[in-house]
Amino acid sequence: MKKMGLTVAVSIALLPALAVAQPPAEKKPSIEVRNYPGNTASTERDEALKLKGNVKAGQAAYQEYCEACHLPTGGGNPDGSIPQLAGQHSTVVIKQLADIRSGLRYNPTMYPFARKLANPQALANVAAYIQTLCIPVGSGKYAGPDAAEMLAGGKLLYEKQCSQCHQPNGEGAKDQFYPVLAGQHYGYLLRQMTDIRDGKRANAHPEMVQVAKNYNYDQLLAISAYQASLTTPKSMLMTPGSMCKTGAGKKL
Repeated sequence: MKKMGLTVAVSIALLPALAVAQPPAEKKPSIEVRNYPGNTASTERDEALKLKGNVKAGQAAYQEYCEACHLPTGGGNPDGSIPQLAGQHSTVVIKQLADIRSGLRYNPTMYPFARKLANPQALANVAAYIQTLCIPVGSGKYAGPDAAEMLAGGKLLYEKQCSQCHQPNGEGAKDQFYPVLAGQHYGYLLRQMTDIRDGKRANAHPEMVQVAKNYNYDQLLAISAYQASLTTPKSMLMTPGSMCKTGAGKKL
């Protein structure tokens, strides 16, 4: 090891002076760059959180920029490629949109759409509308042959380390930015928890990172399977939204 370090040091010392003196190559702005002009997440987020969202204006923005992918119901895609948004806490929606707009959360698919929202008021508006939508009960569930076993194991793990923040029925906590998990697609939950564990979600809560890094893939699968099975009665949801009635699109 010492010999290798000495060799590297000598090699660097022998580089031509001109090469050493050259300035580093300019880094082109992109959504990964922390000093990108749009990177004002905390300022924009904090301002949006102080504003009262206009549901009607939010509906118009959602219909223009969001519903083509997330659907008019806010249900997304059951395969987990597009998350379920309906009934999500407005605080969570605002934070995630601000983080995506700034590049803190790397999401190249969402980025161009999130940037179309003109200002913090527009963020507050669309978040207020999304929060009013009832949560579809037909979310994507884990359907493997070991589903019963995974659900049972996931329940134990969830109750041990997840329910304190996300609550026993997956209703989350609006003031702490803990999302509603009830009704979310299994595939999306698994992908996000895996990304958080592997350090790919730069905007993840530090406590979430500490918890997730202790689990292997099968354990995360089990937790995701259980989370996707949760339903939260309207009386327990800290949001104007609620679970929809099966096939009726009405609130429980």
